[in-house]
Amino acid sequence: MRRPAGRNAPLDAAGWHTGPVPRFLSAKPDARLIPLPWGTPLAEWPVEHLVALPRGISRHVVRFIKVGDQVYGAKEVVEHVAIHEYRLLHDLRRLGTPSVEPVAVVSGRVDADGVPLDPVLITRHLDFALPYRSLFSPGVRHDTVMRLLDAMVVLLARLHLLGFMWGDVSLSNILFRRDADTFAAYLVDAETGELHDQLTDGQRSHDLEIARVNIFGDFCDLEAGGLLDESLDPLSLVETIESRYHELWDELTGLEEFSDSELYRIESRVRRLNALGFDVAELDIQTSPDGRTISIQPKVVDAGHHSRRLMRLTGLDTEENQARRLLNDLDTFRARMQLQDADESVVAHQWLTECFEPVISAIPPELSGKRDPAQIYHEVLDYRWYMSQREDREAPLVKATKGYVRDVLNTLPDEAMSRDVLVTVDGGDHRLINPYDPSLGFVDDLEGDEGPVHDPWEEAAEGIDAGQAEVLDVDALRRRG
Repeated sequence: MRRPAGRNAPLDAAGWHTGPVPRFLSAKPDARLIPLPWGTPLAEWPVEHLVALPRGISRHVVRFIKVGDQVYGAKEVVEHVAIHEYRLLHDLRRLGTPSVEPVAVVSGRVDADGVPLDPVLITRHLDFALPYRSLFSPGVRHDTVMRLLDAMVVLLARLHLLGFMWGDVSLSNILFRRDADTFAAYLVDAETGELHDQLTDGQRSHDLEIARVNIFGDFCDLEAGGLLDESLDPLSLVETIESRYHELWDELTGLEEFSDSELYRIESRVRRLNALGFDVAELDIQTSPDGRTISIQPKVVDAGHHSRRLMRLTGLDTEENQARRLLNDLDTFRARMQLQDADESVVAHQWLTECFEPVISAIPPELSGKRDPAQIYHEVLDYRWYMSQREDREAPLVKATKGYVRDVLNTLPDEAMSRDVLVTVDGGDHRLINPYDPSLGFVDDLEGDEGPVHDPWEEAAEGIDAGQAEVLDVDALRRRG
């Protein structure tokens, strides 16, 4: 519940305390945020300002707030951490890193009794993005889990290439968006991050070790909740992450040597990097004194090879593998229409108006929140392929789109702004205690004979005056627990 306003406290329209106007630190301010009840602790905000969206577990109070048609993530955290993360997220966005967009830091908050409140970091909600928990269900397919791990490995490697040390790598700090048949990973929590000119091998190894520990815990948590298939072992999964990271890092940055008769391997290396979705800005090519051995090493590698090309040709802003699929369809269209000699940008415009836009326009407005447009087009292409196989002829794109809407899209959950707060576990529906705060658990947890889970460590810790204790006595805490 929100506290009633004090005698001299400002009131909002509902008669609740709003407090003095706080300070907003923002590069792109949204004036609609200013009248919100910043004088109320975030955990006590009225539901008319909130929206229930799937999210990960956080050690801070986190809420999704809705202003008009825009949704923002709000995290209550101490001031120096909020400002550090706000500025770091700006740096990451400037460097082209997949991460949430920082909007503002709201500080100078005071409650009805004049007690200071922690600042709030505001970020823009990432449409069509899901926390990893929303992608798991009993019997989740092995290849789905592997695609999630691959997306996380690519994100971590990209961050390390930029000189970013995360310091808190975990699945809980990542959002996933569908990217054709794979996933794209986005950083959503950078409060422990550091941006350097270049990371040492030791810093990268330390980040990877943090990932091993945290993600092992994430998978053990899923396993305990019955959301991890019995064939998947948490330890094997984190070992897979480590091995795939090293393989990718070696491909992106490793030194390669070959004889002077194998010069084609220079182009092969570049093509392999492009296939992984990376552009090579510079190659360090050296020849041995006798001229018989050549070595190459990528100096600067930028992700987004295909998405940049598609953006240049069509203006479509997509994920990397979505762009790869759409470019393949563009090439097929060019061959079918016998436009090989035409200018590429002209062909791209014709493909956009004759193929892509008719498909997206055919999606009913009430179903547009199911998938983003590029993902819809990718899935329509898949549906058309299966339809063509069944009918033993090439199915028209318009017909395939109608079938896709009827047979597939209608059955999919809404990933743009899902208000579904039920999570299915072991065949039953478990209702969240608070749909705006998944960290509080499920109503079912309160209905058992033993009541909610009791943690004696937390109870004992509450009785310790941290300000008086010079050293946290773990043994004493255990005895009291």
